[in-house]
Amino acid sequence: MLYDFLLPNRIEVGCDEAGRGCLAGPVFAAAVIIPKGVELEGLNDSKQLSEKQRQLLSPLIEERCIWAVASLTPKEIDTINILNASIKAMQLALDALTESFDHILVDGNRFKPYKNIPYTTIVKGDGKLKSIAAASILAKTHRDAYMEKLALEYPEYHWQQNKGYGTLKHRDAIRLHGANTHHRMSFALLPRQFELL
Repeated sequence: MLYDFLLPNRIEVGCDEAGRGCLAGPVFAAAVIIPKGVELEGLNDSKQLSEKQRQLLSPLIEERCIWAVASLTPKEIDTINILNASIKAMQLALDALTESFDHILVDGNRFKPYKNIPYTTIVKGDGKLKSIAAASILAKTHRDAYMEKLALEYPEYHWQQNKGYGTLKHRDAIRLHGANTHHRMSFALLPRQFELL
């Protein structure tokens, strides 16, 4: 069951990221404020929804809520590491919101202070609070759309299917074609035994 809010009488914004564990592509993050009285039928943690369900919910969230999405490139991920990049992407999404808020809800257990606004980190928060669940859906659908578009330029990596995750097919393509500028070079793109060959 998803709860409407964590604390009463606050304007809460939910934050989540997508693509943290990928070998290629940016990390995306979303921030979502669900106005009082707004219903989002079928809302759930994005990982519990099918791609079709996410595609149906995403425009509803965008239409009925206050939201923003931001991303950091593979090069930025390699420079500051994936944890810092995920947090920075969430904070960039918060920067882009058009309405103010006074409490930040973050999926996971790590965050950094943001403009002296109180925040709460919640492990598996996307399965507990509606605003985080909505953010998880937007981060995921925006990232998937980006990777599908990128797949048209680089069909050999099968990004339209794997979205940059380290599937066997994706790793086989890296082995065959090498990595490109969209890969995260700080990640273990191939198992150690292949790197040493």
